[in-house]
Amino acid sequence: MKSEVTRYAGRACLQPVASGVVARQVLWVIKGLGPGGAERLLVEAAGALTDDELAITCAYVVPAKRHLVPQLTATGVNCVCVGRGTRDVWWPLRLVRLVRSGGFDVVHVHSPLPGSITRLAVRSIPEPRPQVVTTEHNSVRSYRWPTRVLNHVTSRWDAHTFAVSAEVAGSLKGRAGAGVSVVTHGIDVAEVQARLGERKRIRAELGVVDDEVVVGTVANFREQKDYPTLLGACALLRHRGVAFRLVAVGQGPLESEVRALHRDLGLDEQVDLLGYREDAVDVLAACDVFVLASRFEGLPVALMEACALGLPSVLTDVGGMRAVLGDDGALWVPA
Repeated sequence: MKSEVTRYAGRACLQPVASGVVARQVLWVIKGLGPGGAERLLVEAAGALTDDELAITCAYVVPAKRHLVPQLTATGVNCVCVGRGTRDVWWPLRLVRLVRSGGFDVVHVHSPLPGSITRLAVRSIPEPRPQVVTTEHNSVRSYRWPTRVLNHVTSRWDAHTFAVSAEVAGSLKGRAGAGVSVVTHGIDVAEVQARLGERKRIRAELGVVDDEVVVGTVANFREQKDYPTLLGACALLRHRGVAFRLVAVGQGPLESEVRALHRDLGLDEQVDLLGYREDAVDVLAACDVFVLASRFEGLPVALMEACALGLPSVLTDVGGMRAVLGDDGALWVPA
């Protein structure tokens, strides 16, 4: 059974529509559809809605980040990439054209920069225009200042703003901060727990011996996830003679830097950088401990999956994680 929290998050875009008419045509806007937390929540939300409730189009900007397109397409979501590569400067124009030509009732944005362009596009449509709602997945303080300013200026046109945690809500200023609603999202717990059946297979694939302690993380290679601190901690544990093995699932723009640091620290025997894996939850099911070294977070999907699998966690004290788990729910480390 799908989480009722996820079901509400999927329906949340319907609430602000004027005159009480339920929206039929909905546009989601996000930077990419790679294997990140916000992106995976869209898959959960799409799966929680029946085919006859909404017609959803999902616009994304980065063509390389299309890992979740097949899953969204399977749920009936029409995925449209408006970007053409890293040097493409015309994606805002394509996004504007899509917004203006789609006949949408509601536009739900999930990324600050594409969201800002989307709001400007909606404002250029004569009345009656689509209602715009936003879900903020991270503290706005984590955005680069030009994006933060543009997001703040255009967010006053939103019909409503949702935040994934109280900390994210507290980072909002102006009209967005005054009327924000915190929607704590969820996962399909039963579906995740079923992956425990893959534990033995994955441990055999990774060459894990029976008594080996495996620490796992699912975190893309981005500055936010702070792999230098995580790998530095692994080097310190090895120096102190602690027996462990870390398996890391992730990909991203800093991959070459992370792999170079992994090599320079001589962590070949202690740390496996597995790259992107569609079966990331299966890898977590093969672990004994979950770790996340993030500098900032909203409410990570990977953490919820680790909890569903019964893994003890070592976490940096950021985002909405402590609010959900409590003081004794993890070993908390200052960010």
